[in-house]
This record gives sequence, structure tokens and C-alpha cells, in this order.
Amino acid sequence: MRIGSPLPHKKARIEIIPLIHLMFFLLASFLMASLSMIRLQQSAKMDLPAAKTAQRDFKPDIVNISVGKAGEIFLEKTQINLGELHAYLANRYRVNTNFPVFISGDKDARHGAITRVLAVVHNEGIQKVSFAISPAPAAPK
Repeated sequence: MRIGSPLPHKKARIEIIPLIHLMFFLLASFLMASLSMIRLQQSAKMDLPAAKTAQRDFKPDIVNISVGKAGEIFLEKTQINLGELHAYLANRYRVNTNFPVFISGDKDARHGAITRVLAVVHNEGIQKVSFAISPAPAAPK
């Protein structure tokens, strides 16, 4: 048999409103503390060094080869033939075996002319070869 208590039995509850007030108080106090830190940061005086004009430490070691409309070959804007290109690339490869070659061609250049240049580059053992291409014009709608 159970004997009842003269006091009413209440379940324990967690009140949310005091917790919300507490969180707003903490937020406001952190905000005020961070604002006061910013003022301290602004008042600190520093003697920083002045900037100087920077100069490049290295020059890119890229070989630019262009193929013209009629199949002529240009090395850094100087016209050469395949034999001269072969000799130039052989000398450069002896000095540095890891230099890149950049091949570009006229839009009307023949595929065979560019292929001959690429064959000379690969015969020298050069591995880093890039091609300059331009996107095709958009078709009218």
C-alpha cells in the first residue's frame, strides 16, 4: 500500500529562459572583450622595413618554337631551318636535360610542318613539350 504525501509531487524541469539570458550575457561580454583587444592592437606602434623593388632571381629556361603559315620555323622570332633547330636543341640539351619547349603554330600552318618540329624535339630526348592552341570560334546561333 502506498501512502500519499500531503505535498504535491512535481517533476524536475530545466528552465530555458534563464539559460538564454546567460548565453546572451556571455556573448555580450566576449564581444566587449574582443573590441577592447582590437583597440589595443591599433595603438601598438611598429617600425616596419620599407619595401624595395624586387628582381627576378632566375630567367625562365623555355625555348619558344613557332611554325609559320608556309612551314617556316622560328626560334625566339629568328627564322631557322630544321638542321639549325636540331643543333640548337642538342646544345641546350647538353647544358640542361630538363628544359621545356613551347611549340606554337600559325592557324593556317600544315600539320606536317608542326609534326617535323615535334620529331626533332623528341629525337633530342626532350620530355617537356607544350603546344599553344586557341579555341575554335563559337558557331553562330
